[in-house]
Amino acid sequence: MDVLPYRYVTPSGEAVSFEFRLHPETGSAVRVQQLLDRLTDTLDNEIGLLGDTCNGDVLQALAMALAVRTEMIPADPDMTQGLARDVVERALKSLAEAQHRQTGPVGHA
Repeated sequence: MDVLPYRYVTPSGEAVSFEFRLHPETGSAVRVQQLLDRLTDTLDNEIGLLGDTCNGDVLQALAMALAVRTEMIPADPDMTQGLARDVVERALKSLAEAQHRQTGPVGHA
């Protein structure tokens, strides 16, 4: 099974390392990583601008964005919805092995 090693450093300085299980029909693991980098960076920036934002609201918005992208795929809805469920389940199962580590203070002195 192919995996995508991924390390994310939160705005508070916590480093979280993942081994995401990729779908067997993944077109490009490199492109998946590039998109993930851009999505997490954009989320961090937007939350920083918006201010106080509940984690549940972020998760709900991401789920809705996934639904929008799923509906945009010109294919059988049962197939696209099944694919969306599969990739989400794979990503969530990868959380069991996620490694957390504090990297130190973040910001400017």
